[in-house]
Amino acid sequence: MERLTSDAPMPAHLRGSIMALGNFDGFHAGHQAVVGRAIARARAEGRPAIVATFDPHPMRLFKPDTPSFRLTTLDQRQALFARAGADAMLVFAFTPQLAALDPAAYVRLLAEGMGVAAVVTGEDFTFGKGRSGTIDSFAALGMAAEAVAPVADGEGVISSSRIRDALQRGDCATATRLLTRPFTIQGVVQHGDKLGRTIGFPTANIDMGPYLRAAYGIYAVRGLLPANSSGERRVLDGAANLGIRPSFDPPKELLEPHFFDFAESLYGQVIEVQLIHYLRPEAKFDGLDPLIAQIAKDCTQARQILAGTPRLA
Repeated sequence: MERLTSDAPMPAHLRGSIMALGNFDGFHAGHQAVVGRAIARARAEGRPAIVATFDPHPMRLFKPDTPSFRLTTLDQRQALFARAGADAMLVFAFTPQLAALDPAAYVRLLAEGMGVAAVVTGEDFTFGKGRSGTIDSFAALGMAAEAVAPVADGEGVISSSRIRDALQRGDCATATRLLTRPFTIQGVVQHGDKLGRTIGFPTANIDMGPYLRAAYGIYAVRGLLPANSSGERRVLDGAANLGIRPSFDPPKELLEPHFFDFAESLYGQVIEVQLIHYLRPEAKFDGLDPLIAQIAKDCTQARQILAGTPRLA
């Protein structure tokens, strides 16, 4: 799968595409419906299928002080789009210049600059200066367009906002259901203060970066290690602390998974950590002995939960 950027020429073999337009941050069930329809139409018409996304997120331009809220990185989105069957991911650099384009200029960019034959969006997609363009604007400006209805469950339309709300409550089950996979944090394992190994629970420390801050606390998790030479990825069960570690000074925000029955070094490797189940909030302990005892209980509980939880990629 190819990764394209909006400031580079569209390769000739990808012109004439059907393009799924949206941000697709969570790539939840609703996003999957839009992208799935674009890919199906592309295949039926013998055209390339491209999924467009925005980086940075438009919110960063209009409300730069908004707390971290991302559900995926670009690398994760690329992998998800590839798995869905897309030929390429196009990353629009969301700049003041792009935001200032009127709908007509935006459509010219797609049709003439990128050779897009048709777009597929959600019904609520807007574009152009002041969000003045709608799905009906495409046809009025000469671009074939198709809108996909929202996907809903018994509680309403599936949205990234609902997923973020669930994660901030520690409701991993709801987030997993709406995403169709666990919320997964990807990052480079970094060196820490190595306190975990001194108490028998070594951890792989990962910076949270732009990700949404799910509820601070202890989680049952699964770790996905880099693929080996055969393309296979090992999956490890574990327990993790997400938060600032109130029992240690100074506070430092990290995701710290401890993987069961695993002793290999992961420093410098990019791994993914799935949040499967929220066990409890963070707590401050009066000394190492009660902390160690509680970690042991957390690990026992996490093992039991994960033993009965199917693995989802």
